[in-house]
Amino acid sequence: MPEHFLIAFNRTRARELASRTRAADAPLSRAVGLLGRDSMDREEALWIVPCSMVHTFFMRFPIDLLFLDRELKVVKVVEGLKPWRLSPWVLGAHSVLELASGALRDESGASRAAAGDALELR
Repeated sequence: MPEHFLIAFNRTRARELASRTRAADAPLSRAVGLLGRDSMDREEALWIVPCSMVHTFFMRFPIDLLFLDRELKVVKVVEGLKPWRLSPWVLGAHSVLELASGALRDESGASRAAAGDALELR
């Protein structure tokens, strides 16, 4: 069976964040997450549901994080979380979108997502 991808889209800024987003919404997929990978492409993301905190233990690369509420509004942004770290526990977060480190900045260095932005996964 071919893998199904979602598109992570920032409705507030009318910008695509990731064209190849996988959902981790089952116990096994949530537990495995990005473990065993050497890197992520800029167009990839992992959407972990439910989730209000992540760790990067045993990971080999840093990641950017968007913590989202139940309506997919960004509650908190964490950029460049390094391996072997804990994210903050984010009150009000129901899920987290994990992206490659640097993916939340465009070519000019401007932010592609901020707290309060409304996202869509389609």
